Amino acid sequence: MTEKLSVLLCTEGTYPYLGGGVSTWCDVLCKGLSEVDYYIYAITGHPNVALRYELPPNVKKVIHIPLWGAEEPAEYVLAEVPFSEIYLRKQHTTDEVIKAEFVPLFRKFLRGMLDKDGDVSGYGELICELYRYFQTYDYKVTFRAEPVWELFKEEILRPYREKPDEFSEHMTPCLFDLTTSLRWLYNFLMPLNAPLPQVDIVHSTISSFAGLAGIIAKLERGTPFLLTEHGVFIRERYIAISSSKFTPFTKHFLISLFSFIAKLNYVYADRIAPVCDFNIRWEALWGGDKEKISTIYNGVDADVFVPKDKPEKTKDRPTVVAAARVMPIKDIKTMIQAANLVREKIPDVLFLVYGSLTADPDYVKECQALIEDLGLEEHFKLAGFHSNPAEIYNEGDISVLSSLSEGFPYTVLESMSCGRPVVATDVGGVREALEGFGVLVPPRNPQALADGIVQLLEDEELRHKLGRRAREEALAKFKLSGFIKAYRELYQELAEARREKQA
Repeated sequence: MTEKLSVLLCTEGTYPYLGGGVSTWCDVLCKGLSEVDYYIYAITGHPNVALRYELPPNVKKVIHIPLWGAEEPAEYVLAEVPFSEIYLRKQHTTDEVIKAEFVPLFRKFLRGMLDKDGDVSGYGELICELYRYFQTYDYKVTFRAEPVWELFKEEILRPYREKPDEFSEHMTPCLFDLTTSLRWLYNFLMPLNAPLPQVDIVHSTISSFAGLAGIIAKLERGTPFLLTEHGVFIRERYIAISSSKFTPFTKHFLISLFSFIAKLNYVYADRIAPVCDFNIRWEALWGGDKEKISTIYNGVDADVFVPKDKPEKTKDRPTVVAAARVMPIKDIKTMIQAANLVREKIPDVLFLVYGSLTADPDYVKECQALIEDLGLEEHFKLAGFHSNPAEIYNEGDISVLSSLSEGFPYTVLESMSCGRPVVATDVGGVREALEGFGVLVPPRNPQALADGIVQLLEDEELRHKLGRRAREEALAKFKLSGFIKAYRELYQELAEARREKQA
């Protein structure tokens, strides 16, 4: 690069506090572009998180925004704002101010959110107005004010009054639904309360609330907004919400909110760089301009992820490994059910799943209970976090991925680079990496997953052939150097375009 660039890298539930593919991608990007100064804008679910990664010297600051768990936003989101200023904000946030300045903005936000077929192209300015309001007035006092509650009820119930025939009885919200939904808005919109640093580029890793920083910086300061889509946010929210225990109204409310935010990200991003071509169909459908979309595949360090012999602990046992956080989107239950089927044909088979056991504790308990119910304690191990990912794949003969949704998973690329063929569900961009070099199966299908695993474990010649070809493909198409080069050039392109506009 011809100049020193600064980038606000926006994450949500990932880097630098949690592991996983997106976090790996962030870590690789920050370390690979050592000439760029990074500021990490990290949205998390709660404040009690610890750094999972050793940050490189070019990461200058982490701005932590917990959505839940803080009594006052000032504890974290406004940690650098003097207490005297916070006190004055509270004093100035009167009902009169809220009615005059916030209520009209909030009304427009709610109507835009609830208009599922509406054009969102004018709502970026609204996001900026809300941001400016919360840089002057108190976030918590505003949302707890009676005028806000009255407006919320009025706008949410308005469609039910105007078009009652369009809604079944079970869709009508009760008081609990309304209070829950307003609390959700209070939490999810917390990024609007966070001051933004001056940077050259905003780069969001998800088309969600983290991307609001990009919209604000673009419209307020002319800062280019780059969006990298990993797993498609709105697609994964549909999957999660549809299987949740929320009421019909709250499901509808969440989908409306997430859809609105995702569309805003797509419409206002200057460039969209998905990690696989699969994502483009979703991005275009939800408002992304195809002229702005260009895929940049993930890259893997083939000098670190290298083929090795199996270690002593698994050398004499048919072993399947997986690198996956134990959470519903990874569908570990299907993997467990498949393991039970594989055991019928390969009695000494061993499954080792390496990944966080804290992302969804309830789901972990369900998986452990299923392992016990099926009598798989000696065949299926939830092994937890592994400090050396490069060693995971070489412990097995093959690796497996059972996800319901993916972007372009590092676990597949890393296994390929280690010469271990993968049996994976045909979701997201997995086919783009694996077709011809592994086994693709439908999601939520334990029998198909088991058949693919048995095929590779029993056919040594095929297993070695696919492993060798997978390594060659990783070296040819998914090298780390190509990934870094592509983002270096894209950053420079965005920076030059900004200079031209300012000239």
